[in-house]
Amino acid sequence: MNKIKFGTDGWRAIIAEEYNFENLSRITLGTLKWLKKKYSRPSVVIGYDCRFGGERFSNLCAKILSSNNVDVILSKNFAATPVVSYAVKKLKCNLGIVITASHNPFYYSGFKLKGSYGGPLTQKDILEVEELIPDNANLNYKNLNNINIKIQDLDKIYLDRIENEFDFKIIKKNKIKIAYNGMFGAGQGIMNYLSKYFTKDSLYHNCSFNPSFNNINPEPINKNLQDFVVLIEKDTSFAFANDGDADRIGIMNQKGEFIDSHHVMLLLIHYLVLEKKMSGEVVTSFSCSNKIKKLCAYHKLKHKVTKIGFKYIADIILKNKVLIGGEESGGISIQGHIPERDGIWTAMILIEYIAKSGKSIDQLIKEIYKITGSFCFKRNDLQITQTQKDNVLKMCENNYFQSFDDLKISSIEKTDGYKFIFNENEWVMIRPSGTEPILRIYAEGANEKQADYILEKTIKTILS
Repeated sequence: MNKIKFGTDGWRAIIAEEYNFENLSRITLGTLKWLKKKYSRPSVVIGYDCRFGGERFSNLCAKILSSNNVDVILSKNFAATPVVSYAVKKLKCNLGIVITASHNPFYYSGFKLKGSYGGPLTQKDILEVEELIPDNANLNYKNLNNINIKIQDLDKIYLDRIENEFDFKIIKKNKIKIAYNGMFGAGQGIMNYLSKYFTKDSLYHNCSFNPSFNNINPEPINKNLQDFVVLIEKDTSFAFANDGDADRIGIMNQKGEFIDSHHVMLLLIHYLVLEKKMSGEVVTSFSCSNKIKKLCAYHKLKHKVTKIGFKYIADIILKNKVLIGGEESGGISIQGHIPERDGIWTAMILIEYIAKSGKSIDQLIKEIYKITGSFCFKRNDLQITQTQKDNVLKMCENNYFQSFDDLKISSIEKTDGYKFIFNENEWVMIRPSGTEPILRIYAEGANEKQADYILEKTIKTILS
């Protein structure tokens, strides 16, 4: 039997291959053993996203735990990851389990673990769970019971919190029109409820139950949003999309142009410091823009860089006062909420910012450019053979590359992947995906033309 290992955020596998009832039972039993070691009468919240089999998979986990004297709160319907995470903290439970593969293709499912504080379980605890996963489940499924399972509406718990936190009076007064792409994911239930606060002509796209996601990966990046951007109207106040479990966000301007997460983090920092009078460290992953460091210096905020994976950011949030913690992939945690990525919460802060300022996203970004200078970030996910990928990574590790065509490398950073610095404003990074057979190439330039040029020259060099 294959050993089950957690990636950057949980365990993910292809449904009906590695992701089957046997392996799901094994990982649940490992989680059960970990719980029993730490708590005399454990309590767990379980939620699931909109993927195939989510309800059945979560019911199986719930029954295994219930049959072993664990109190289980099971989501009434599909629920976004941040909804489950918040419920764990609010209901004072010991652990959260989310059956989700987040932004991965529709044929994947997954298993995320959330701590009692409402964020990713620490790496130390994850490793302990992994060691306790048995080689075989050896379960008699007919003997499982639901005695200790309570069904609860987790969305309501989250919505009570969100309605108490944001200024919906000014949002309604200023007649905010949104365009929302649910990407057939678990955020659509929350946004459907919140629709009463936005204009009646707001757009809700891909907000239905479709486990195949219409054959589009539910990751809110530019290439996956082309069916959405053409629908955004010029009078739209704010356009955004969430991934499959709504812990990530992607935003667009009124012209339907994609705005990356680096700009989102800059907007958040600026608003929280200037308007909300908040403070704290800013923690970002290794693949994030250098402009964040520049804005932090302007606002006299400490800035820290971590490995890629939100669990590393969450560890710091649990120990320090952190204003925001964010990733290039669009997962951002904000002070005063939970130590968890939350694409809906992030959207609400930006909507409030727009409502209070009376300005568009483009206008707000121009204000930030006066401090940081303009920039463009691009990413290319290369589908190459394993041999090619291994060769490129070996060359990176051995400092083989001194330039990418005419782009001279001034320094190299290896925190997590390989970041090649050309100058203060331009760099490229090479890193393998932790969950898919892909080599990711990230580039930052002064403008779109230069970012594209950096990508082109880098890819040409490493594959030659």
